[in-house]
Amino acid sequence: MQPLPVAFEIGATIIMLIILIADLLLVVKRPHVPSMRESSLWVGFYVLLALIFAGTLFVIGDAQHGSEFLTGWLTEYSLSIDNLFVFVIIMARFQVPKKYQQEVLMVGIVVALVLRGIFILLGAQIIERWSAVFYLFGAYLVYTAIKQAFGKEDDSEGQNDNLMIRLLRRRVHLTDEFDGSKLRTTIDGQRYWTPMLIVFLAIGTTDLLFAFDSIPAIFGITQNAFLVFATNVFALMGLRQLYFLLGGLLEKLEYLKYGIAFILGFIGVKLVFHAMHVNELPFINGGQNIEWAPEISTVTSLIVILASMGVATVASLLKVRADDKADPEHRSRPGAREI
Repeated sequence: MQPLPVAFEIGATIIMLIILIADLLLVVKRPHVPSMRESSLWVGFYVLLALIFAGTLFVIGDAQHGSEFLTGWLTEYSLSIDNLFVFVIIMARFQVPKKYQQEVLMVGIVVALVLRGIFILLGAQIIERWSAVFYLFGAYLVYTAIKQAFGKEDDSEGQNDNLMIRLLRRRVHLTDEFDGSKLRTTIDGQRYWTPMLIVFLAIGTTDLLFAFDSIPAIFGITQNAFLVFATNVFALMGLRQLYFLLGGLLEKLEYLKYGIAFILGFIGVKLVFHAMHVNELPFINGGQNIEWAPEISTVTSLIVILASMGVATVASLLKVRADDKADPEHRSRPGAREI
């Protein structure tokens, strides 16, 4: 694969960041809850941008650049949707008023971008110096996939706060009331932290955990640092609008976690096979490459990812329809929550 022109990589990076920053600044300039139509238009716009970028890669680079970006973008996008589901739980857990959720999402996206950028730089350096890391990445993704598919889910209403938040509650003065999107407020002349502080910390720790899954997964698709960064930026574009577009549908996509688990497991196995091809560990096959290990192409990965998400989504929607027919009133019960 021929390298992309440096001028293109620099120019594209600047444009991507400008678009993402402009989207986030809309929250500051015009805070509101986006309508379904507005959210749909924005999500469609960002998907179109990603497809245009992929087409540009096919022209300026080659088919491998374009297909690696598309596969990586779809992988990161699916993981971002999973990330959104956790955001839904956090928003409900701390009862964040709907009109302030955009600010929370903005912070979450900025933190995710920074963390992923750091992990991309670290990951690229590690891969360049020690190819055996593919074994670790692969094993971690397979473990994550198994945990995602078969691990017990915590009840969003009864889940315990993590250690950091429990310590925070004991150490600082916290009020139970929100004061807009402010972190600090004054009550009877005394300064208090608002629940928004805990929400931001919960979002930040969530972003950190998802970055640990996201970066090994994308390096399983491509080791080109520019493409890795681009897939992550495009996956974060429109994430705020996607949150409001999907709304309560996220909680109805019951089988989505299995589709994402299969994708992570598949990429994990692919990474292990790749590690076998570039094997440098002396205790594995005497440090020689393992020729029998299959090489999974990018096109195959793209097909598997599309099929996994498609099957999981369709199966979830069919289950929702079956549940509605069996019990038409189940959506009006307290457990059927909307954002």
